[in-house]
Amino acid sequence: MQNAYFRLENVQGGFGVHLFAPKDGGENINVQELVNYLDKQEINYNLSAVKMAAESGTDTIVPLGEGECPRVAESYTYMATPDNMLAVAKFIPASSTGERLSYDEFSKDMMFRGIRYGLQEEILKKHFDGDGIYGTQIPVARGLKPVHGTDAVVEYYFNTELTAHPEPNDDGSVDYFNLNLINHCKAGDVLARLIPEDPGQYGMTIQGSKVKPRDVKRKTLHFGNNIQISEDRKELISKVNGHVMLVGEEVFVSDLYEVENVDTRTGNIVYDGSVVVNGVVNAGFEIHVTGNVTVNGVVEGALIEAGGDIIIARGMKGMGSGKLRAGGNIISKFIENATIEAGGYINTESILHSKVMAGHDIKVTGKKGFITGGRVQAENGVEVRTLGAVMGADTIVEVGVNPRLKTEYLALQKDVAEIVRAIKNAQPIIQNFTEKKAKGARITPEQVEYVKQNAALLEKKKEELNQKSVRMKEIDAIISVGKKAAVVVTGEVYPGTTVIIGDVSMNIQNCYKYCRFERVDGNVKMLPL
Repeated sequence: MQNAYFRLENVQGGFGVHLFAPKDGGENINVQELVNYLDKQEINYNLSAVKMAAESGTDTIVPLGEGECPRVAESYTYMATPDNMLAVAKFIPASSTGERLSYDEFSKDMMFRGIRYGLQEEILKKHFDGDGIYGTQIPVARGLKPVHGTDAVVEYYFNTELTAHPEPNDDGSVDYFNLNLINHCKAGDVLARLIPEDPGQYGMTIQGSKVKPRDVKRKTLHFGNNIQISEDRKELISKVNGHVMLVGEEVFVSDLYEVENVDTRTGNIVYDGSVVVNGVVNAGFEIHVTGNVTVNGVVEGALIEAGGDIIIARGMKGMGSGKLRAGGNIISKFIENATIEAGGYINTESILHSKVMAGHDIKVTGKKGFITGGRVQAENGVEVRTLGAVMGADTIVEVGVNPRLKTEYLALQKDVAEIVRAIKNAQPIIQNFTEKKAKGARITPEQVEYVKQNAALLEKKKEELNQKSVRMKEIDAIISVGKKAAVVVTGEVYPGTTVIIGDVSMNIQNCYKYCRFERVDGNVKMLPL
């Protein structure tokens, strides 16, 4: 492909501009470029004739005047990209009586323009040593683009996202026994490998300025007990047989602590890892672990706290005092007369007269699938078969707000009220002291000390008030955004049930089946499934 170009030449009776036709689909002559060139040489021309000839795309000569053709040396137009990574030139041939530009002259021009890097010698010499490349922009200098590096990556050789979703049985019940929650590991196993960051390589503009590659993220391996790191600090290796878990960015390996029952033979259990109880956790006992707790029997009025998940295969009989708190999920056959709190989801077959809170969602499935009495709260949603009871047990279901945030907000409100009371009590004491001092009344050292204590208390309470007020505003901003949450009833909902979504509620007055409750236009609405 060859673009059209032009050249001043001697013709019979004078001189003119020779328009060379494009070849193989090349572009026609740019009329404006031709006109600018003739104006620069102060040559008179007929604009209509020049324009018509240029737009025809044919090989033709447009006469311009009498006498000898002007001596016009070879020239070029120049353009650099805004990022200074590329410069191009379009060469205009010398007139038939003019002289060609030399490679040395052009190189000096580029130096004058500030080109210090990437001069395209091969294509330029092809132009200057040959017949010339005209009518086409050719690269005369190219910068070096930076080579962007890659972020460091940690590869984990175990499942970092274990989830315990119980599978339904053929008869509609749920299997709470085979949950496969543990990442087993053996001594010598490689648990994680660090692939270091690649910083990349600097580039260079045509003016010789360095171009920095984008920043990359560095990483290091974080680990706890029972793990050794390789000499090059790129691999984590288990030192014991046990199980491995990822908490944040830190890898932990722990031996699995297993007992038959939690009773007088074991006492309370406090363990940095996970615990399996093959039998029963008896009333009054406690389990506190950083990992998971799996109970293959029943929990009776006990307290269990876990940094991970809590799994109770046979259910939770809270007896009014039993409590479960999990940083992760809670799965239990049933929940009865207990207080339950999970950072993740809760899955059970029934909830009876309990206070239940979940950071994600609550699913009450299986053959029974009922929530009766108590209060159930979940940020994302609640799914249940039967909600409430025929006898009208007071049942509250709340979604759309993180229960922990709401609890914290209510506690802050109480704290703020107490702090305001303390401030009001301290202010008159200080004011009274100031007035007495101004009147010149006698003040004992004990009174001075008492006022100082109250002044210090006042400043402390003001600081506490400010901190708690800021936190309340933060929580209020989060809560006010709200979430698209719903209460889904796959069976029947009974009167005596209250559904709360965000800051609005609905008291159920009649029986309904197969419905869902959502917040629509600022109100709780019942919609069909």
